[in-house]
Amino acid sequence: MRIDALTVELRPRAMSEAADLGVLMVQTHARSVWRTCGPVMAVVLLLALSTVEIASWLPGVMIFWLKPWLDRSVLFVLSRALFGQATSFSDLWQARSSVWWQQLPRTLTFRRLSPWRSFTQPIYQLEGQSGKALRQRSEQLLSGQRWEASLMHSMFSTAEMVLNIGLVGVLVWLVPNGGGLGLFQWMAGSDHLLASLLGTLSYASVVFVLEPFYVAAGFAMYLNRRVELEAWDIEQEFRRAFSA
Repeated sequence: MRIDALTVELRPRAMSEAADLGVLMVQTHARSVWRTCGPVMAVVLLLALSTVEIASWLPGVMIFWLKPWLDRSVLFVLSRALFGQATSFSDLWQARSSVWWQQLPRTLTFRRLSPWRSFTQPIYQLEGQSGKALRQRSEQLLSGQRWEASLMHSMFSTAEMVLNIGLVGVLVWLVPNGGGLGLFQWMAGSDHLLASLLGTLSYASVVFVLEPFYVAAGFAMYLNRRVELEAWDIEQEFRRAFSA
């Protein structure tokens, strides 16, 4: 990795500060993130909605389970943004083999419920290691950081739940003539197709807005951990000094 090409100032940070840096990365590169990942998000939504007639709860589960697959596209954009490169969907399409399909079974199975998956995802996706070397690398970066990574994961999970409840609450609040409670009861207890669609669209909206920030927070924490282990900040300063 060319340390001198990074557009982010590298220095040791508290993990919470590193997560804030990740949020700032998404805000700075929002156009690349949503322009590139929007079509992927749409595919996930359409795939989920296609299962609504099988079971009313299945679309939400599909979106939930496919989030790590969506995360890979977001991480691809952020890894390029780290070097100041804008990304379009055509760039993602050209790299689709490595971004979408590499390690797919593991991504959607035992790594799916990992409480630190956004922190470790860059190891699996960007470092190109496998087997014993990959396990050792993962353990090295996770050592002493599991609590911080799990806490960040829990905070985003809580935010996702609160925002989803808030969206439903706004919908109920906007119903005229005091019919909001009836609408809520209908959505909560009905197997009606429209109720399932409304619930799915509400959940998908929250996931598609919040997930890039979650991925970016984990990515920035990963970078911060590498600064701690490999003294990237010192190397970056030396490169700047000698290039001046």
